[in-house]
Amino acid sequence: MPRGGARSSTTDPERRCLVSGESGPKSGLIRFVTGPDGTVAPDVLEKLPGRGYYVTATRAALDDAVKTNIFSKGARQKVSVPDNLVGLIEDQLAARVTSLIAMARKAGLAVAGFEKVKARLAEDRVKVLFQASDGSERGKSKLWTPQGARYFGCLTAAELGLAFGRGHVIHGALSAGGLSTRVVEDATKLRGLREDRTAQKDDRA
Repeated sequence: MPRGGARSSTTDPERRCLVSGESGPKSGLIRFVTGPDGTVAPDVLEKLPGRGYYVTATRAALDDAVKTNIFSKGARQKVSVPDNLVGLIEDQLAARVTSLIAMARKAGLAVAGFEKVKARLAEDRVKVLFQASDGSERGKSKLWTPQGARYFGCLTAAELGLAFGRGHVIHGALSAGGLSTRVVEDATKLRGLREDRTAQKDDRA
């Protein structure tokens, strides 16, 4: 059951990760800026003013950045790191992804529920498939990811439920559209933060 791995656009500008020293598409990194008080601030939406510096969007890279406070190198000054910085980034990304899915739902691009998702899969209208990380593996295995589509299992049933205006959701799907592209970018980052803590492998390629 193929689940899409990370893809990058050839037009995506590159930035250098402070931890690895390697350059990569900006869509795969978390931007940080230095606040007026000299505290590191994550800029998930990439809208905060100031000189930005970047770390790859994986828990290992971010944990390493916090441990060594390599942010000072990116900021070119001594900076302080807030408590639970990685958890804060994770929460912001989860909120961002659920908000984007909610917007896609209102635009008619997203559906939830086993039967509705299955119907869209049968119609070849699914570009992104979401399944709750805490959902039944048996139930999730009954759906598939179409060729060229993306799969994410990094949201909980409660988080998917929030996106669809329900108590909980196990299966969700998005059709093609600009919102789907934005969902994929942020969901990929969120998956990078959560993958080390989930037994489920998101890639079915």
